[in-house]
Amino acid sequence: MAGHRFKPEKAEKLLDPKRQELIPPEKVIELLDIQNGDIIADLGAGNGYLTLPLAKQTNETIYAVDIEPKMLDLLKGRAEQEGYQNIQYIQSDLENIQLEDHSVNKAVIAFVMHEVPDMKKAISECKRILKANGRLTILEWEAVESEIGPPLFERIPSGDLKQFLLENGFHSTVVSLNQSVYAASIDMY
Repeated sequence: MAGHRFKPEKAEKLLDPKRQELIPPEKVIELLDIQNGDIIADLGAGNGYLTLPLAKQTNETIYAVDIEPKMLDLLKGRAEQEGYQNIQYIQSDLENIQLEDHSVNKAVIAFVMHEVPDMKKAISECKRILKANGRLTILEWEAVESEIGPPLFERIPSGDLKQFLLENGFHSTVVSLNQSVYAASIDMY
């Protein structure tokens, strides 16, 4: 796929209150079925839109993984300001995730799959880091015009992502969060 990468200079857009309405973090927490003892990976964490709400839900570690060190620095600043101590910051792409095998119970990839050059390798890496009975939830932009999000030609239609996952051995449940955003969840067995 490999759409353009989001620029750290625009990081404040990720925290826009309109985004809270469009993509409520509590809905993502519900889709991931977060339990208090879950170890979580936020893959493509950016400046922490989901990382901080996820960190509130567990006493265990949350790995904030992002390819861009500037985004991780912004996230770290926000986390320190709000007193979070259960976040570890990992600079990594999604095609070679710098986490141990079977190290997390839950993982989320929010709005970056369309930027990944090799989605097959990325999904394989997600399988590698997830424990048995783990869950991966992928949030993406539906292939419709909307005020926010990437250009239409960079978006992955929900049907295409579901088919891609199926072709790679994963049965997913796809739900529409609204007209512009969907989530595909995969349970690992």
